[in-house]
Amino acid sequence: MFVFLKGVLTGIGAVAPGLSGSILLVIFGLYNETINAISVLKSDFKKSIKLLFPLGLGIVTGVIIFSRIINFFLDNFELQTRLCFLGFVVGSVPLFFKEVKKEGFSVKYYFFIALSFLIGFILFNIQGSLFTNIENPTLLQSLLLGFFVSVTYIFPGVDSGVLLNAIGMYELWIYALSSLNFKILIPAVLGALMGVLLVSKLISFLITKYYTSTFSVMFGLFLSIIPTLVDTFTFSNVLIFFFACIFSFLLTKITRC
Repeated sequence: MFVFLKGVLTGIGAVAPGLSGSILLVIFGLYNETINAISVLKSDFKKSIKLLFPLGLGIVTGVIIFSRIINFFLDNFELQTRLCFLGFVVGSVPLFFKEVKKEGFSVKYYFFIALSFLIGFILFNIQGSLFTNIENPTLLQSLLLGFFVSVTYIFPGVDSGVLLNAIGMYELWIYALSSLNFKILIPAVLGALMGVLLVSKLISFLITKYYTSTFSVMFGLFLSIIPTLVDTFTFSNVLIFFFACIFSFLLTKITRC
């Protein structure tokens, strides 16, 4: 049940701008375990499914429940909502950096962080203007939608909302979830399954061979999300950001048990 509840919170990352499912898995101490369970799914199905089933069920539940809620707040209180999610992100920075340093850390890894931050900042801030929003997707576009969402769950630091917004698919994703449009969701799920299986193998290899380098790149991409969440602060909304930071920081402490 505790894994299921963590899955519900992780599911929010699929639809909330700035939050990432994979980041939340790191915060909850489930990331490495989940990647390993996916990578050995065929060879050790019974053991893997004990973790993946309640976690996956929780993620799906979180996505379905919170997609409508987040969509409502983004439509009616966009600035306040983005400030809130920005606070969640900033509050989780200390724990993520602790994960980066877990297997040893030296000055050279700051270069990995800085470079990945720069690349992420450029991609998330420039590419958005190169793509128009997709309203009536083809089968291939629906498959790609699911694939890109799955990448954000496997690769910490790549936020689903920011990535999908950059390629013109964020509003499509929120619409498909809130309206339960199965014409879009069914191929998206198939694309997500393919993405999870392919990318998890790659990440499992990178973590095993190059743990600190891999997490340094993830951390840099994670930091590059922060400037994209909100353009400006207003005095009346600073408290929202502040309390979201505190809540996120406390949540990371509670959910590590």
